[in-house]
Amino acid sequence: MHVDKAKKRIAKQVKKGFKGYPAISLEYFGASKELATEVAISFTMEEGDEPQEQRFSAETDVREDETIQSVLVKIIERADAKSVTEVAGVTVL
Repeated sequence: MHVDKAKKRIAKQVKKGFKGYPAISLEYFGASKELATEVAISFTMEEGDEPQEQRFSAETDVREDETIQSVLVKIIERADAKSVTEVAGVTVL
């Protein structure tokens, strides 16, 4: 899947807002606000459950990495997530 298509599909899910569980949350991390070298995707099945987290990293910006963005889309689809949230910007480590 092309990176722009994957990013649009994720953005469309995020734009819907919170619709219940299961829920997925995305957060990008990096050394600066301009470069996200890591993404954490958290899955919560039901309210009160501990989220399961998986992280992906790259030498370049993960937001522009076609493989990572495609994997995020697949995880969202396979989890049948009703809600997808995204922490705005890049959290500086």
